[in-house]
This record gives sequence, structure tokens and C-alpha cells, in this order.
Amino acid sequence: MKCLIKKVKVIDPPSKYHGRVVDILVVNSRIEDIRASITAPSNVRIITGTDLHCSISWFDIGTQIGEPGLEHRENIESVAMAARAGGYGSLAPFPNTRPVIQTKADVDFIKNKASRNHLDIYPVAALSENAEGKEITEMFDLHHAGAVAFGDGLKPVQHAGVITRALEYVKPFDGLIIHHPSEKSLSQDAQLHEGEMSTMLGMKGNPYIAESIMLKRDLDLLAYSQSKLCIYGVSSAESVRIIKEGKKTHSDRLSCIVPYLNLIFTDKDLVDFDTNLKLTPPLRRKTDLQELVRGLKDGTIDAIASNHYPIEEEGKKLEFPYAGYGASGIETCFAACNTYVSQLDLETLVYKLSYGPREILKLHSGGIQAGEPARLTIFDPSATWKFESSLSKSKNNPFLGRELRGRILEVIN
Repeated sequence: MKCLIKKVKVIDPPSKYHGRVVDILVVNSRIEDIRASITAPSNVRIITGTDLHCSISWFDIGTQIGEPGLEHRENIESVAMAARAGGYGSLAPFPNTRPVIQTKADVDFIKNKASRNHLDIYPVAALSENAEGKEITEMFDLHHAGAVAFGDGLKPVQHAGVITRALEYVKPFDGLIIHHPSEKSLSQDAQLHEGEMSTMLGMKGNPYIAESIMLKRDLDLLAYSQSKLCIYGVSSAESVRIIKEGKKTHSDRLSCIVPYLNLIFTDKDLVDFDTNLKLTPPLRRKTDLQELVRGLKDGTIDAIASNHYPIEEEGKKLEFPYAGYGASGIETCFAACNTYVSQLDLETLVYKLSYGPREILKLHSGGIQAGEPARLTIFDPSATWKFESSLSKSKNNPFLGRELRGRILEVIN
């Protein structure tokens, strides 16, 4: 394969080409040459555009795939198409399939199917058996099988002893625990954030303290174990404050991820009972949203996740209290943030989608330079388009029918 990307602006802070407009020649999946101008060789496909930008390909942590067992929601083929449409070349999916990803055979199955779909998948294996939060899995074997981290997805582990054992168990191989904090006794059966809107709508609310109480517990356990922890699904201003303080002590052991919809919507957007905005973690107040954005800008929050959670139509087109939690988001994460989160500059947004996730998982990228593998996302940040149909099997995306700014042109992987 040969392709020549003409007059493209490089967004890659570690690269010497960052901020420059160059030509990039890719030959046999490797960056062959980067110069101000390259004459097109024979039999080369040329990529051009009016406002071309290029970065290393984007990486999503926590994607819910569905296969095996939930293929009616999403399978690896459909998530690969949706991921490429959203600018992603790599995923670290959560293990919440049926059965749960918790054996070497499970990890091999995911990796082998992904390779046939030109997608790099780095499985997150289950932290506890069947993701039930009771007994830890065989993490050592799973690590050697290729699992890059361990977590139970959006199912918070209530038992402090289980989290402690997991943190201790991964230390010998420098492993990572990914955990979504939420105290079930406070958040169980909640429909939205606890506040003015939950009172007005007459529904049980999920208070921010449900997140912050467990977050404080997790940081105490991190200090005790001296292991590595990533907090997934930060949603409140209080959590940002706790993590910012925690990083003063655990700078190299603590990281965190924010779902992109929590940067765009608040609980007030639920006034029309849009079930595509019924999420885990819930949408919170405007002050929370503002603090999440500040956390991204000052480095407290390391990465942005699509929080891609496909749910079939029958599970979403219901009265609000009966609808499932979650939204598909991998196709619209960048474009929606680029459209609605005006406080984030393009460079920061792209970094939190590309390098941020890789740094959490300690995955090396050589960046955009000659000789490196071509893992590139090519996009036009100024192009407007209407999101009219989804490549995901499930259509539970809140941006369907909306016009967005920032279009993905190609992912080379």
C-alpha cells in the first residue's frame, strides 16, 4: 500500500513536525518520508483536503464491544467500522461480555478477531470472577496472555478487600487496575444526578458523594498498596479536586478518564426525557462540567473516553425509568467535543484522545516520524457534517440528526 498525504498539518506535540504543514508518504504501513513537499511516486493514492490535519491514531479505553454473547448490540466487525469512522485505530475494551473476558482463551479470541478487522485491541480483563466483585481473577496468566489492565467495567467493586488484593496482585508485573467508583448504597436504581432536576422530575437521584466516597476509599487503598490505579468515569467537581490532590502523592501511580458526554451535557438536558442521555456515570451540574474541562486543561484528567455503550433499540425506546443506561459514542466523540467544548483547544483535545490513553496503559508510540509504523488519524477540524446514520449495531447516540464540526477522513492502521 502506498499513499501520500498532501499539505497536512501535524498535531503531534512530541514530534519535531508538530504544527507544521508537510507531505507524508506511507509505504507498506510505515511512514516512509516526511517533507515540505514530496513528488508523488507511481501507483500511489493521494489524500488531499482543504484543512487536513493528522495525529497518531486515537485510542479508546473502556469501549463496550458486546462480542461474545451480546452481538445483537455490537460485534467486533461493527465496532471496528464505527471506531474508524470516529478516528480510532486502537481500543482497550472492557470485559463485560457474556461470558466475561477472564481467561487466556477469552483474551486470544478478542485479539485474533480484531486483527482481521485492521483494529488494534488491547483487552482489559476482568478484575473479579464474572465481574461480580467477590474473588479476583487469575491476573498473572491474563497479563501474559495480553491483557493490558484489569477492571470490571462500569460495575464498581464494593468490597474494599477485593480491590486491595487486586492492587497487590498486579504489583509484581507493574499491572494496572481500572475502577469506576460508585457507592451502590447511594446510587442503586438512581435515574440521574441528584439535584434540582431529579426533584423536579420526581426520580431517584445519584448524588456526587456516591462517587467521591468510593474515590477516597480507592485512593487510600492505592496509598496502602503502592500499586497503580486508573479512575474511570470521573463526573463531578469534587472528584476532580480529590484526584488533583491525590496526584501530588501518587503522580506516577494515579490516572483518570472522563467520558466525553459529561463534557457536553448536564442534568438539565434531561428535561425532555432523552433516554440516550441516561448514562453511567450520570450527567451532573454545569459547575461539574466546567471543572471537568478545567481538569483536562491542567492535566488532572489524563484522557477522554467515548464511553461507548451500545444498547439495542428495545432497551432504549422505553419510558425513562425503564430504559438502559448508556450511549454509543465512538463515532462522535471527537466531533462532538470539537463542536461543543469550546474551552478545549484542538491540540489538547487530540492529545487526550491519542497520547493520553496510551500513557495510562504505558503503551509506546514513536509518533509521526519517518520509519515509524503508520498509525494515523487524518481529519478536518473545520468541516461540518450531519450525523445521519450510525455504523454501530445500536443506534443509541444522542447526536443522531445533529450537525457537527470536525470530520474524520481516514484512519491508517
